[in-house]
Amino acid sequence: MSEETKRPAEETPEEPKEVPQEEAPPAEEAPETAEKTEKAPKGRKKKEKTYTLTREQMEAAELAAKQLESVKDQFVRLTAEYDNYRKRTAKEKDSLYQDAKADTIREFLAVYDNLERAVSTEGDEDSPHKKGLEMIFHQYQEILKKLGVTEIEAQGAPFDPEKHNAVMHIDDENFGENVVSQVFQAGFMLGDKVIRHAIVQVAN
Repeated sequence: MSEETKRPAEETPEEPKEVPQEEAPPAEEAPETAEKTEKAPKGRKKKEKTYTLTREQMEAAELAAKQLESVKDQFVRLTAEYDNYRKRTAKEKDSLYQDAKADTIREFLAVYDNLERAVSTEGDEDSPHKKGLEMIFHQYQEILKKLGVTEIEAQGAPFDPEKHNAVMHIDDENFGENVVSQVFQAGFMLGDKVIRHAIVQVAN
């Protein structure tokens, strides 16, 4: 064989170089995986866990329930006691105020007595002095009414030891039995409380 014939056999063909393929970024496959994970088969329910309590745990739970009930009862009692205390305190404050008010008014009743006697004195009814006294007396009566003070009914009324103070007793056919025949000094009440008894004369 000639040299030209041998050369092609001796020359080995070059192997084709492999071109590296670009790998797809793994980030693109992540959403598909997540979607598959989210799509769980419907109809499956999670099994609820059950717990078994021991005898000691049951006794402890019962004891805790009893203690809670006891605390509730104590709370209800304390609430009721506080409410009663609040009402009692408010009543005591009002009572103290009424007592102080009655004591003050009682001191001014002497002025009422003097005005009443001055108005009742016989004299010229048309005199400016007499009319002035009458105006002052009526004004004084209105002030007492605004303060809640009322005059005790006495003249011709049945004798009431709770409101009247009898200093004289007479026999008179013109009056019924145990009836007030004359009032020497007017009595007064503040609300339902007597601040001064009426001094009276009782018949029969």
